[in-house]
Formats: sequence, C-alpha cells, structure tokens
Amino acid sequence: MTSTEPPSRSAGTGRHARASGTGRAAAVLVLVALAALIPVLGPSPALHGTGEAEAPGTGGIALLRTVLFAALSIPVGELFVHRLTRSLPGAPPDRPRSWSPWANAAAFAAALGLASVVATGNLVPGGIAEIDVGGLYESRDGKLALLEVNAFLVAGLFAVSRRPGTQVWPLAAVVVAEALRAHPTTEYSPLIGSGLTLVHLTCASLWVGGLLYALRILRVWRNAAAGPALLGLYARVAAVLLAVITATGVCSSLRRMPAGTVLDQLTDTAYGRVLLAKVVLVAAVAALALWARVRLGRATDPLSACSPARGEVVALGAVVAVSGLLTALPVPIRW
Repeated sequence: MTSTEPPSRSAGTGRHARASGTGRAAAVLVLVALAALIPVLGPSPALHGTGEAEAPGTGGIALLRTVLFAALSIPVGELFVHRLTRSLPGAPPDRPRSWSPWANAAAFAAALGLASVVATGNLVPGGIAEIDVGGLYESRDGKLALLEVNAFLVAGLFAVSRRPGTQVWPLAAVVVAEALRAHPTTEYSPLIGSGLTLVHLTCASLWVGGLLYALRILRVWRNAAAGPALLGLYARVAAVLLAVITATGVCSSLRRMPAGTVLDQLTDTAYGRVLLAKVVLVAAVAALALWARVRLGRATDPLSACSPARGEVVALGAVVAVSGLLTALPVPIRW
C-alpha cells in the first residue's frame, strides 16, 4: 500500500505542478520583499520627503519593540496550542521543548531597554548615570514600562515551574500594558483605542506563536494521525483570528487617519507608508494561509500544507518587524 501511493501522487503532480508551486512561492516572496523594503531599511526612508523629523533612537526602539512582540507571541502561542491539543482524541503525549523561558528572557531584556528609554525622557540613554529609575514611578508611561519588565520576569519564572500554564496571567498584564501605552490619555477616546489594540495584539500573538508551535509539534508527531487534525483545527481558529485582526486593524487606522485623508496619509506620512507595507505583508500571509488550507483539504498527504505554513511563519515575522517600527514612528496628524 505504501509503495503505490507515492508514485500516483508524483504522477498526479508532475514537473508542471512543481514548477507552478515554485512560481507561486517565488511570487509571494517577491511581494513580501517589496512590502518589507521600507521598514527593513529603517525609519529614514519612511520619513523621507514627509517633513516629519526622526526622533532620536527610533531604529533602536523599533528593534526593541520587535523583539518584545515576537517574544510575547512564543509563550502565548504555546499555551494556545497546548489547549487545542487537549481536544484531539488520540493525541500523542510528546511535545517539543518549550521556548517560553528563553522568549520571556528576551522580552524581559527588551522591556528593560524600553524602560530605560522612558526613564531618560524618551531619549536613548548615553550611560547608566542618565537613567532615572525613580522617575519611572512618576509617570504613566514609566509605570507601564515597569509593569512589563516585572510581568516578563514573573512569566519567565512560571515558565520553568511545574505549572507553566500560569504564565497566562503576567502575559495578559503585558498585553494590557501595551494597549494602554499605545494610547495616552491625551488622545481622542483613548479607552476605545486601547480596547482595539488589546484585541488586536492578543489575536496577533495567538496567530503568530500558535502557528510556530503547531509546526514544531508536527515535526514531533511525524507519523501520528493527530498531526493533520491539529493543523486543520488551528487553521479554523486562525481564520477567525485573521478576521478579528483585520477588523481591529482597520478600525484603529481609521481612528488615526480619518477616511477622507487615508489615501493622502498612506503616501505622505511615515506612519502611513509603513502601515501600507504592513497591509501588503498581511495580504501575503493571508494568501499563504489560504494556500496551506487548500493543500490540507486536497492533498494526498495533508502534512504537505506545512510548506506554505512555514512561509507563512517567515512572512509573519516580517509583519512583527513592521509592527515594531510602526510603534516608533510619529502618529499622523488627525486632519
């Protein structure tokens, strides 16, 4: 039985199908590269010709936020997929080694770096003497920065404990702190903005971290029937996550760029340009996710869907990097 299935599959696909699959993958990679061009080069190209000044340390802050967002998604995704596997009958007990301790350590370092920036008046400190740790307790941003540092420290301790599931509480505190930080009290209806960011960041962390850990589990469950079932279950949940991410992202963008000014600000402001790059990247990710879903349902070997899913992880990494840069750029003027 096993000797006849591979030949029929190769006969059904053939060189033309392989070339077609390679062409689609190449097209997606080119699309991702073009969309990521501005943020990869840093804030200067995005700010060129806009009349906006680059704040000191924008590149470093964007890098720290990228590390923080990426590291946050890893333990969140692991907790999420662990819960999904509980609903699968006959799921093997084997699991890949958790990356949560290392991710929380990286996020702790990034949060500490961001707190040092807040402690020097949102400027990159030139030395330890310039950091006013006590001043963090005197401002809203400082308290939120300290909350994130402490939350990642506690999450890291929970990750190496006998009950790693308790990480969910300090990680939830980080998401809340980020949502509040992104919308200061001087902003128009800040609570609405914080609520949108809270949902957006939660769903994005579940999507990115969940896909990464699901693929890691599939490497362990190579010959288990529960592997394709897990990938299918994740795909159904990811479709809902994508819809929520899209809705909250559009609402957040329209709050900062009213409908009548969107087209102009997408090309004339640094925030708009990077946001446009993020939209294109998310569209590429959605295309890869759809491709993986189609292969999961039609292919003779459902685990062949792992190929576009791996590309999806890479593209999602680019989305996280763009999001980190987006948080460091000046917010567009509300005309």
